[in-house]
Amino acid sequence: MDGERVFSKEVTAQLRRIELRTRGLVESLFSGEYRSVFKGRGMEFSDVREYQPGDDVRAIDWNVTARRGRLFVKEHVEERELSVLLIVDFSASKDFGTGLKRNVVIASEIAAILALAATDNNDRVGLLVVTDRVELYIPLDSGRRHAMRLVLELLSFCPSGRGTKLSAALEYAAKVLHQRTAVFLISDFLLDDESDPPLASDARRFSREHDLIPIRITDPGAATLPNVGLLALADPETGIRRVVNTSEDFVRQAYSEGRSGQRVAIDKLFRQLRMDAIEVTSTEDYVLPLIRFFRRRKRVAR
Repeated sequence: MDGERVFSKEVTAQLRRIELRTRGLVESLFSGEYRSVFKGRGMEFSDVREYQPGDDVRAIDWNVTARRGRLFVKEHVEERELSVLLIVDFSASKDFGTGLKRNVVIASEIAAILALAATDNNDRVGLLVVTDRVELYIPLDSGRRHAMRLVLELLSFCPSGRGTKLSAALEYAAKVLHQRTAVFLISDFLLDDESDPPLASDARRFSREHDLIPIRITDPGAATLPNVGLLALADPETGIRRVVNTSEDFVRQAYSEGRSGQRVAIDKLFRQLRMDAIEVTSTEDYVLPLIRFFRRRKRVAR
């Protein structure tokens, strides 16, 4: 990243607002059992010792057990740092919003809050921006300066692509991540098997190695067509334009069914992979769903 880059007054003011809000959220989102909310993380291999009654059988080291002829278990110690990667979908479908902010702004602010909160816990955080290609990657690092630079880049970024290919982000992340990482994938997930065929298989492989947490941004105003007669529509990602007669019941029904079908397909994928998805509605405050997620994870961890 160019150290001489100058950010606009609007972007720096937005950063200050997010930073002030983050201070009050750290205790809510990342307090107490923060490290326990990410399944299977926060521990690194230390040594082996003989099995004792009451030990978790899943910790048995079968290679050492076979060599020595008696049961041995792996010992782990807590890692000093956790790793968090924020994947943010900047496709053109989010350059829209029926709430007070465009959906891409909401996605950026969510990522910024998570980045600053993770940094306040001395954890490493990185950023990957995706459209129909990987647009930007900032490697994982720790420290307040790194987080601020990451957030400023996020808030001012202008993508080259317009489409959506989340599988490209997962393929790239799988190559650059060398330890188990909590990966927040922030998107509206307005795609299907035709627009991103490898997503299901890539997500399945990726979630075996990392803790993949989808954050889905939904916009209630985009779920249905209003009955307003002739309406000119444009697909923001493909640029295709058409005029539809919204006074026709079958037109509105077909549109609603198409949107519903996309949602059902992604819901099915989340269930199959047992992903703990976070649902954010563009017309409501996104902080409450984040808090509910971390509280839910703490209860499960306990």
